[in-house]
Amino acid sequence: MRIGTVITNGTPTPVVERDGALVPLDVPAGTTVADLIAAGDAIPAPAADAAALQADAQLAAPLAPGKIVAIGLNYMDHVRETGLEKPTSPLVFTKFTTSVIGDGEQIRVDRAITQRVDWEVELAAVIGRTMTRVSVEDALSHVFGYTVANDVSARDVQFADGQWVRGKSLDTFCPLGPAIVTADEVSDPQALGLWTRVNGETVQDSNTKEMVFGVAELLSFCSHSFTLEPGDVVLTGTPWGCGEFMDPIRSLKAGDVVEVEVEGIGKVANPVVEI
Repeated sequence: MRIGTVITNGTPTPVVERDGALVPLDVPAGTTVADLIAAGDAIPAPAADAAALQADAQLAAPLAPGKIVAIGLNYMDHVRETGLEKPTSPLVFTKFTTSVIGDGEQIRVDRAITQRVDWEVELAAVIGRTMTRVSVEDALSHVFGYTVANDVSARDVQFADGQWVRGKSLDTFCPLGPAIVTADEVSDPQALGLWTRVNGETVQDSNTKEMVFGVAELLSFCSHSFTLEPGDVVLTGTPWGCGEFMDPIRSLKAGDVVEVEVEGIGKVANPVVEI
């Protein structure tokens, strides 16, 4: 199942994809995707007579996460391009939930704050069941599904601060979507291609098999330090091809369109504007 969110009359409406079209779920008005995940029940089907939304219906981010947990330096090809040492344990940070936007929304770059804004395609795991001290072997059974994330990063802020949260959490710096693909449709999260394109040019091209710590290891590791709750989102790291590590450095600018894609899950494209 592919489940997402469309804003209709100012209200988030959960939808699923049926025969290539978006169809509203048969749920009470005001119910969100996060509500459905937290309830822990099977996702209800659309009403039998539910009409598909218009083809130009704009998807929002698929859910409003409870929290966003992110992982740094988790691809060997990215470790090599940075020249840093391979981590011996996951490097965990957070992105504030106010950074979340959906497909097609603007990445807004405040030039009073940052001059070096970078892209990072990531596979994102959406938690479906509470995780506290869960084993690696059992971790994936707690995943509701997967979506695509762009861990947009203000590199000058990130490196100047000496920690990553502010530079990773600026408003609009976490595009998510286009939908959540339920875990039963992803047979192996460690065998998925990932790509980033800037203005149509491929700048990242890798595979989740390059992860230093696989999705199950990451979720188990995190759950031993803090509880992961239904609706939380875990960003699992980015591969090689970040603009900050090109020669010369390449950063996003006004007018760029950055598109991130994960195999079998979808793609999210966002225009860049300066404010």
